[in-house]
Amino acid sequence: MKYNEAKDKFIQTWGTLGSSWGISRTMAQVHALLLISPDPLSAEEIMEDLKISRGNANMTIRDLIDWGLVYKELRAGERKEYFKAEKDIWKVAKQIIKERRKREIEPVLGVLEELKQMEGNKTDKKHKALVDAVTNIEGVVEKADFALERAIKLDENALVGALFKLFK
Repeated sequence: MKYNEAKDKFIQTWGTLGSSWGISRTMAQVHALLLISPDPLSAEEIMEDLKISRGNANMTIRDLIDWGLVYKELRAGERKEYFKAEKDIWKVAKQIIKERRKREIEPVLGVLEELKQMEGNKTDKKHKALVDAVTNIEGVVEKADFALERAIKLDENALVGALFKLFK
């Protein structure tokens, strides 16, 4: 396999994987391109390489910056902005976990707490069934949130050690 073919395959695969992580395929593809680029790239270079529009490139780059996966680099004497990806995959994984917690789990916990405050006859079967379901779901989501928080705090070596213990 030649470099260009391998590069395209990596970008496509990372794009597919990114969809599973809760980000758009294009966002993951731009991240993949920046991840394997030895030098920061301009928006124009990203557009040309991935064959995406300027608007799509700019919006995607901003989203990646918001997620903390890509950084802007300014060069003295140039008006162009250049972008580089975090290359440490462990940091990338932890940042994705943080963002998904913030965007998905925290809002769900807020809604579940709000639902538990429902007014009405607490002895009514329907009321009780809804409160029980919400309480059970909240318990599972809180456990998942706790596990994700622990994963964020672990360093790479501690996680590897924990995984080895699981598989013994």
